[in-house]
Amino acid sequence: MPSRGRGGRLRATSTRDRSNASPSRRGVLRSHSVADRFDSVKPPRALCLDLDETLLNNDGVHNDAIALTSQAIAGSQPGMSGTRLIGTYHTVVTNYGAEVEGKWDGGDLNAASFTLEAWRRALSACGCTDEAVAQRAAALHYRLAEAGYRLFEDAREFLEAAREAGLPLALITNGPTDLQRSKIRVLGIGHCFDTVAISGEVGVSKPDPHIFEHVLRGLGVASDGVWHVGDNLATDVAGARAAGLTAVWINRTGAGRREADPEPDLEIASLSELKPLLAGSRGVKPS
Repeated sequence: MPSRGRGGRLRATSTRDRSNASPSRRGVLRSHSVADRFDSVKPPRALCLDLDETLLNNDGVHNDAIALTSQAIAGSQPGMSGTRLIGTYHTVVTNYGAEVEGKWDGGDLNAASFTLEAWRRALSACGCTDEAVAQRAAALHYRLAEAGYRLFEDAREFLEAAREAGLPLALITNGPTDLQRSKIRVLGIGHCFDTVAISGEVGVSKPDPHIFEHVLRGLGVASDGVWHVGDNLATDVAGARAAGLTAVWINRTGAGRREADPEPDLEIASLSELKPLLAGSRGVKPS
C-alpha cells in the first residue's frame, strides 16, 4: 500500500516581522493572547482541511503494517527471512512508485492493485512466486493498516465544533481514491464534510489550484474568506495561496521553515488553536 508520506500560539504572517526573524521563522508574527488573535485574524467563512497528518495521524502506520505482514508471510514460507522481505518490499515500493508516478490522479491506478503488485515483486525477489501468497500478503497489509488509522486527539472535537458553528467544511486530499476513501470510512468522518475532493477522483493533486477550485464550486462559495489547513508547505500552503485561499500551516512537529519554502498566512501547532475563531465565523452554508 502506498503511503504519503502541539499546543502553541497562533502566528499570522507579517512582512514587518521579517527583518528581525530567524531564517526558519522569517515572516512570522506571533500573537500572544486570545484578544490579539481576534484583533488581527478575520474568522473564516468556510474551511478546507487536509487529511493525512492534519486530521489522520499516519505516523508509522504503513511501516508497521509492512513489518508485521512480512514477518507473518515469511513465517509461512520455509527459508524466507522476514527482515529481508521488509527491506525488499520497501525497495520495490520505491522503484515501482517511480514507474507509476503520474498515474494516480484520474483513477488510472488504485492502491489495492499497487499493493498487490508490490507484494508480488517483493516475494518473487525473495524466492516465492505463488500468487496466493502475494494476495494473502496484500490483504493482510490492508487490514493491518486500516487497524492503525487514528485521528489526532484534537481532530474530532475540532470537526464537531466547526459543524456546530455552521461552518461549511471540505476535505482535500492527495492519493488514490480507494485508499483515501478507506481512511475516511475507518475514521468515521465522512459526514463532517459538505464536499470531499480526492486527487484520484478529481484528476489533479495539490498544489494544483484546480482541486481547490473544484472544492469551492462544491461549497458554493468564492475563495475570499475560505481557509485551507494542511501540514505540507509544498502542497497545502502553496496550493491554497495559488487558489486565493488563506493558507494555514499546521506544524505539529515544530519544524522550521526554509527560506525557499512557501509562506503560510497562519501557522498553528494544533487544531484546537482555531476553535476560538469558530464562534466568530461567518459561516455560509453551501447553496
